[in-house]
Amino acid sequence: MQGFALSVLARVRVVLVSTSHPGNIGAAARAMKTMGLLRLTLVTPKSFPHAEAAALAAGAHDVLSAARVCGTLAQALEGTVASFGFTARPRELSHAAVDVREAAAEALVAAGVGDVALVFGGEMSGLSNEELIQCGRLVHIPTQPAFSSLNLAQAVQVAAYEMWQAAAGARLERPPAVPLATHEELEHLFRHLEQVLVSTGFLDPAHPKRLMERLRRLFVRARLEREEINILRGVLTAVEDFRRRNSA
Repeated sequence: MQGFALSVLARVRVVLVSTSHPGNIGAAARAMKTMGLLRLTLVTPKSFPHAEAAALAAGAHDVLSAARVCGTLAQALEGTVASFGFTARPRELSHAAVDVREAAAEALVAAGVGDVALVFGGEMSGLSNEELIQCGRLVHIPTQPAFSSLNLAQAVQVAAYEMWQAAAGARLERPPAVPLATHEELEHLFRHLEQVLVSTGFLDPAHPKRLMERLRRLFVRARLEREEINILRGVLTAVEDFRRRNSA
């Protein structure tokens, strides 16, 4: 594998949200290391550090010891230019999940210019709708429909394998240094946009339907650059200033 491909994989972080069983954390760390993913982030784990996590890491103790622990998913996604939320079941959201292989190819391209997150929920119910909305893409792992339940560490292994295969098969060229918008910059845009849409009457907060979900999907798909975010927020600010002048 090319050295540049390995450096791209180094920009991929695996985020585990509300993990209940410490053994799954250790097993996930082992799954990651076998496929060249070394950055583990934990959001409100029930028990960590823990002896069971260390036992099941089996040679991936470096990944485990370097794991970052965060209090919120938003904190875990800070600095990323793309995030992929894994879900095992259909959700009442405005956009459908993509296949894990397709997601890996997209994630690899995004990792060429910035940090990427692969996000997995807890063992019992996975990621909530609110958590999935924070992720730019929804991802599913195709399985036999009659028995579609994967263990958390197994799901991480499949996703890590697809990332490794995508990197191994890609003819990667060094991308231009284009600063894409980070997760938090996009979140600021979405909050600003929602505020303006409510103030103009375009969005009824009592009956929002899925407008903001669809707008999120649109802007995430566009892979906005930082400068483009600044332009859009400048437009929103101009709308706010215009309304203030004409309401005085």
